[in-house]
Amino acid sequence: MSPPTMFHRLSAEFVGTFWLVLGGCGSAVFAAKFMSDDISVGIGFLGVALAFGLTVLTGVYAFGTISGGHFNPAVTLGAALAGRVEWKAVPGYWIVQVIGGLVGGLVIYLIASGREGFDPVGNMAANGYGDNSPGGYSLVAVLIAEVVLTAIFLLVILGSTDDRAPKGFAGLSIGLSLTLIHLISIPISNTSVNPARSTGVAFFNADGAPGQLWVFWLAPLVGAAVAGIAYPYLFGRAEKLADRPVRDDALEAAKPQTDTTRR
Repeated sequence: MSPPTMFHRLSAEFVGTFWLVLGGCGSAVFAAKFMSDDISVGIGFLGVALAFGLTVLTGVYAFGTISGGHFNPAVTLGAALAGRVEWKAVPGYWIVQVIGGLVGGLVIYLIASGREGFDPVGNMAANGYGDNSPGGYSLVAVLIAEVVLTAIFLLVILGSTDDRAPKGFAGLSIGLSLTLIHLISIPISNTSVNPARSTGVAFFNADGAPGQLWVFWLAPLVGAAVAGIAYPYLFGRAEKLADRPVRDDALEAAKPQTDTTRR
């Protein structure tokens, strides 16, 4: 079977990032706080964290064998530094990830605007620090959280997709890791660890979010770079995986195989 073309890989990254923003940020906008007969039936922080994890879990299993299932410029950078994806793919991945995030943000905005009285300013699940942090955390606190959590996220991704890891569990491990990251940091920064997710809603949100967007590019990329460089030195690697996307071999093995023993 021929490997996916670059068009197919970029299409998978676009759709996966769109799904991540729509599912994760959409749950925060539409369902985090919801009142019915003066009773709160919203999903809260726990539900939003789970929504982000589920988007990545489902996206990795759906598109991981096509593009590697990054859906995040920081993941792409870390994978490239670790030798898991070829450098020539990085610019294209970044472009379609950002576009996918923006389209996801646009769909959220269009749906939310269908409710009378909706004001997108400050209500689009944007990331922020200081006054724009849900818990009022400082710039330094947000930088530390985003760098450390992104680095851990990349280490989990690289470990879960390592040829030495148990097969078939990468999507579950990565999705649950992102859920845990959100449980830790939604009060701190509304959780980015993903520049495309942050960009996707910042301009619709306004209220200072575009001016703070640089933090949610810089910190995740730094964290990802640290993990991507450190992983091979800390844990070694069974083989160099450059020039092909990260794949879940269990999904590949599940595909029908041609019986070459028949005559």
